[in-house]
Amino acid sequence: MNKEKILITGASGCVGQYTSAWLLENSQAELLLWVRDPSKLTAIPRDHPRIKLIVCDLRKANLFSNELQTVTRVIHTATAWGDPERTNQVNLVAVKNLLSLLNPNIVEQIIYFSTASILNRKLKPLPEAFKFGTEYIQTKAICLQQLEDHPLAEKIIAVFPTLVFGGILNNKDSFPTSYLTQGLKEAIKWLWLARWLRLDSSFHFIHAADIAFVCGHLATTPHPPNIDQEDSLLRKIVLAQPPISVNQAIDALLKWRRIHKVPGLPLWGWLIEALLKVLPIELSSWDRFSIKQRHFIHEPITPPERFGGVSHAKTIEDILVLSGLPRSKNLKKELK
Repeated sequence: MNKEKILITGASGCVGQYTSAWLLENSQAELLLWVRDPSKLTAIPRDHPRIKLIVCDLRKANLFSNELQTVTRVIHTATAWGDPERTNQVNLVAVKNLLSLLNPNIVEQIIYFSTASILNRKLKPLPEAFKFGTEYIQTKAICLQQLEDHPLAEKIIAVFPTLVFGGILNNKDSFPTSYLTQGLKEAIKWLWLARWLRLDSSFHFIHAADIAFVCGHLATTPHPPNIDQEDSLLRKIVLAQPPISVNQAIDALLKWRRIHKVPGLPLWGWLIEALLKVLPIELSSWDRFSIKQRHFIHEPITPPERFGGVSHAKTIEDILVLSGLPRSKNLKKELK
């Protein structure tokens, strides 16, 4: 039996490095890490005997067609946003091309990273994602639609991360810090206002280390047939911890920062609509849909426990501990 060769795209990102590290520790697979800048691999030993780098833009995958023919599994985390043209090329064209370069007789599994934002509660694509979504949301929704009918659909597991935390704010950790963890610094600045408000909204979150466990488990066990969604050949998995409310998250931050909690003013739907009309805030159609949606929850969800693991961060309090967010009020001084 040939040795497993796992291709990880976007390998220098937060999720990519957590996943690569998990596979190095818990498998004997050869890892083919696709990066644009090797210097960003801060948590992965580039000289490890089981690691080989592909240093290239994903849009030039044809340059490595011979290497891709030997891949047995793929974990596709690479993505793009911001620039509409590049987003379309990376999130749609490059994905289609990458899959065409794999050997269908050798590749056993493809773990494709999407986003939970394009799904409704029952893991069905939201029509609004196609109609109102940003270029990132739209390309993810279109790509999922295309994968449903792809010749390799039976081998594809589409994973949908929710809000992803990872890394440490003071940059003392070797793993990259996720955008959400970085965002905690900005969130703290608005606690003085947030503590006076109450919002009927809820969401899921997940730590990158828990994503790595789930994807690592999937990539090191026999590829399972899809038994969760009868109307689809590919399998859909939402990577998440149980939902929490926005109010619970604010209360946890207040407690963490030792700020006194006060009775809050409920932000009813009509009040939010009124504020949006009078405040000088520019919102896209997707922003307006998201505000109206309010509850971003899904069923079923997949934390590590679903596969016999133990979550690295099961609660929002765990996230705060792992983030290195200071507990005193002098945030700027402590994060130097």
